[in-house]
Amino acid sequence: MAEYDFIVKSKIFSLSFDKKFNIFDGNDKLIGLCNQKAFKLKEDIRVFSDESMKKEIIKIQAKQVVDFSAAYDVYDSDTKTLLGSWQREGLKSVLRDSWVLMDPHGRQIAQLQEDNMTLALVRRFLSNLVPQSYYLKNAQGVTLASYEQTFNPFLYGLKVKIFKQPNAPHPKLAMAGAMLLATIEGRQQ
Repeated sequence: MAEYDFIVKSKIFSLSFDKKFNIFDGNDKLIGLCNQKAFKLKEDIRVFSDESMKKEIIKIQAKQVVDFSAAYDVYDSDTKTLLGSWQREGLKSVLRDSWVLMDPHGRQIAQLQEDNMTLALVRRFLSNLVPQSYYLKNAQGVTLASYEQTFNPFLYGLKVKIFKQPNAPHPKLAMAGAMLLATIEGRQQ
């Protein structure tokens, strides 16, 4: 059973180059909003608590300008503390998306990987209509969270479940992972 569920949604077609993502809890209540600005060389993603965009809850900052294996620091905007970092495994991600989750000291605590190589290849070379699924697992192979794309040609959706496990990621770190999948990996769609 999941400890914490939420879904990220975005319209596929928009008149703007900027992307807007809404985050809803399991009861379909808005719990976050992100407007990603287009054409930025250094990603700076902010998640706000509501549509007024006055209360920031998460700040996700790229460590470098455009990088194939980019790393992103995740900050709790309430406490201004570094929660951890997500790093895209560039070469591995060519065929199958793969990310590493690190603690605030830069130690790997888990790996997020696309469900399986065969489906990943189908998505990349034959059809992106096959929804993506990712699993965040610790070094012992225990699933800490799942990220599952919903199939809808007009609406991007990513369901996230954080499982009750020792050392499960902070919900804001898991949410940051979902935003990175939606914004960075979502560009491939």
